[in-house]
Amino acid sequence: MKYWNLKKINNSTFEKLGPIPRSISKTFDKLKKELDPNAELEALEEFRVTRYLTVNSIKYLLVLILAPVLLNQLSKILLFGPSVDYYWNHHQPYLFLNLSQEERAFAELQQFEEKIHFEILIGKVDNLSYDFAEEQIKIKAIELAQKYAHESSNSIKNVLADTFSTIIFFSLLIRGKKQVAILKSFINEIIYGLSDTAKAFLIILFTDIFVGFHSPHGWEVVIEAMLRHFGLPESREFIFLFISTFPVILDTIFKYWIFRYLNRVSPSAVATYHNMNE
Repeated sequence: MKYWNLKKINNSTFEKLGPIPRSISKTFDKLKKELDPNAELEALEEFRVTRYLTVNSIKYLLVLILAPVLLNQLSKILLFGPSVDYYWNHHQPYLFLNLSQEERAFAELQQFEEKIHFEILIGKVDNLSYDFAEEQIKIKAIELAQKYAHESSNSIKNVLADTFSTIIFFSLLIRGKKQVAILKSFINEIIYGLSDTAKAFLIILFTDIFVGFHSPHGWEVVIEAMLRHFGLPESREFIFLFISTFPVILDTIFKYWIFRYLNRVSPSAVATYHNMNE
């Protein structure tokens, strides 16, 4: 029964695109089903197939999301954390993984030193001695050393834990080909089942966020966060090169998808998109 349902799902969702738009063909199919004397039985069977598709897709989607995330955190705390901390505290003579961390630490220390001298000059701090300022700066330097040592070791943990969770994620995809086909069918049915206005709204929202005129600032924040997450140097040249190329490539791929697939499946949605985007 499940094999027949899966076969029916795949045949209905992954059907080849023909010369007639899918929206028109769906209208004729709906009319044909309503005139069919066995329409009630077919509607009941279609409901069972849809329920099977939805339940299994949600379950597998939760597994794909929760399993890598949970294993990432557990491996980081229980497996990689103790070993990395031991190595970093006993065998690593450096505090910083890269020059960017060192520059940020020096900038923070310099800002704190200027703040101390400013508070002394305005009389906010009663003790005007040089030793007092030096003692406060020394305490701040020790705090920064501990902070960036922790950040450096945490970056190594992130690399190891993320690599492990990525392997788990792709293992789930490879071992669950049947579930992947069901999930893909479920997503396709949701996307192509939306109204034309909803499709156009999502297209505009997606393009404005990722490839719009204001998207470079968002990409800059994301790339900096990712580089810090993995302990990589925050190269401005790399960030600007990524911003100047990747959104353009993404925009080209997206326009090709609209022209190649959506324009044949739902031409009315493409027309609505162009009208809303003008």
